[in-house]
Amino acid sequence: MTSADDPAPPPSRAVLHAAKPGPRTLRLIGALLVASGGSWWFGQSPDLTPAATRALFILVLAAGLWLTEAIPPFAVGILVIALQISLLGRPGGVFAETDRDWEQFVYVIGHPLIWLFFGGFVMAAALARCGLDRWLAQTVLRRFGSRPAGFMVGVMTVTFGLSMLISNTATTAMMLAVVAGPLAGRRDQFATGIFLAIAVAANLGGMGSLIGTPPNAIAVGALAESDPATTISFLQWLAIGLPPAALTCLCLAFFLLRFYPAEASPLRWSADEPPIETNDPSWYRPLVALTMLVTVGLWLTSQWHQIPTAAVSFVPIVVFTTTGILGEQQIRGLSYDVLFLMAGGLALGQLVTQTGLSQWIVDQLPLEAFGPLGLAIAVMITSIVLSNLMSNTATANILMPLAVTMALGNAAELAVPIAFGCSAAMILPVATPPNAMVYATGRCGVGELRKVGFLVAVIIPLVGITWLRWVLPWMIGTSG
Repeated sequence: MTSADDPAPPPSRAVLHAAKPGPRTLRLIGALLVASGGSWWFGQSPDLTPAATRALFILVLAAGLWLTEAIPPFAVGILVIALQISLLGRPGGVFAETDRDWEQFVYVIGHPLIWLFFGGFVMAAALARCGLDRWLAQTVLRRFGSRPAGFMVGVMTVTFGLSMLISNTATTAMMLAVVAGPLAGRRDQFATGIFLAIAVAANLGGMGSLIGTPPNAIAVGALAESDPATTISFLQWLAIGLPPAALTCLCLAFFLLRFYPAEASPLRWSADEPPIETNDPSWYRPLVALTMLVTVGLWLTSQWHQIPTAAVSFVPIVVFTTTGILGEQQIRGLSYDVLFLMAGGLALGQLVTQTGLSQWIVDQLPLEAFGPLGLAIAVMITSIVLSNLMSNTATANILMPLAVTMALGNAAELAVPIAFGCSAAMILPVATPPNAMVYATGRCGVGELRKVGFLVAVIIPLVGITWLRWVLPWMIGTSG
């Protein structure tokens, strides 16, 4: 059921960006000119090889296209792979040695991280297919009662927890529907605070788990690429990312309760609200729940049974497709654009490293002016700024190979802060899909989002860097 007080259907990120001034063609031409001019200018350096010069062109062009959104972000990922094949993989070219060297640029589509996220998408689709995600949200929220403070904490807890396992976009859309009933008819500040709480918790929840957001997986992949002995498991990432994310979320809960107070009246849970029902067989929900528990359990214990995290992702993929829980329609509706965006970023990172471009860029930077702590803070702030202007996955794709090269021995000290910074970018309405969806409801203005976003941008570097300075030496030291 819908009512006049229900939030309006949120527009997609692409729809919001469509209103930006300036034709896409001009932005595309501008990105091409900057990439061409930059690679030609710096290509005069004797330290930059022809292969690195072409890699520089691809890097600058990809960054420009991601920043201006002249073409869709996932299309940039595909373009990166195509340019690597044509400019570097051509037989007899500047980088290839045999007729089959170009194949190395397409292998990345089958990268373990791609399968890891594909498994996460399949699990999220299965939860939505049988209504288990919304049932879980409603059940848990009722446990927190109808008092405003308890409801606020409950909303943030449920949103945060679900965003660790399913996309923050899907989590936000579901939570907006769940809170519509209890908030029906309320136009006070507290209602605004609830919508802000959903956006904050959805963004920060992804920071807590390895599959919560692509930058986390990109950081782990970059670490493994730089040093195969450095691996971070699903359980280890929980220890790295969950505490600072949860603490930041708790700080924001106090802030929202303080500055968006509720009236004395409790919230209304409809006593006759119909249960969530589907026309599916009764065994669907138990099987989905059991498969979820087995999959997450295997992820958490991978360091003991030695089954790779990506290989565990095949459990939900096989179970849900062979049993018919997910049919052709559901599989076709998965977020393949994110997978292509990740694949392009992984390919870009490998290229920048293998051609020596990342080392050349790092050599041009005045790193001696920064200590390890200053460098970690600098890259985190840079990732926050860029992620407010482009997708967090694109930001991670650009910064991660450079950070790994700058780290000089312990890449995790810079790679993980970049991942944290990407999750902390929520100042603008278009910075993240949850921000855009909450803004589209009309309950939160730009000022409210900016206020909360700046607060997160201050807390995450303080809490995140402090936590990482303590946990990373111990975590990396025991990961082998």
